[in-house]
Amino acid sequence: MNKWKIAGLAFVFLWFMAGGIGHFTNTEFFVRIMPPSFPMHYEAVYISGVFEILGALGLLLPATRRWAGNGLILLTLCVTPANIHMWLNPQMYPEVPEWALSVRLVVQVLLLMCIWWSSRDVAAREPEMVAVK
Repeated sequence: MNKWKIAGLAFVFLWFMAGGIGHFTNTEFFVRIMPPSFPMHYEAVYISGVFEILGALGLLLPATRRWAGNGLILLTLCVTPANIHMWLNPQMYPEVPEWALSVRLVVQVLLLMCIWWSSRDVAAREPEMVAVK
């Protein structure tokens, strides 16, 4: 694995480990950014926090890395409504600059790309060479 892929993997690990822990240490923030129409805010925050931590840990083992990456991609897509809700309702989040809410959506797309790229083994993607007689 090259140094760039390791750096990408470390970034994704730290992003989700810190975020997952944040779901338990800063629960009120995560509850507040959820769209009001979503049910069970606290439960969803705690469950997503657990899955962020598990996904981050799963990235550490080559045997579980691809599955963890797939799960983190799915989880990131599932939390997209909260990011869109913040972007559409900046007046509800005066502590966050409006430009940061737009940047957050762009960062989310880049994060998805980084998760995909860093959780895939290059050797596994190369087709096997079959000798033809």
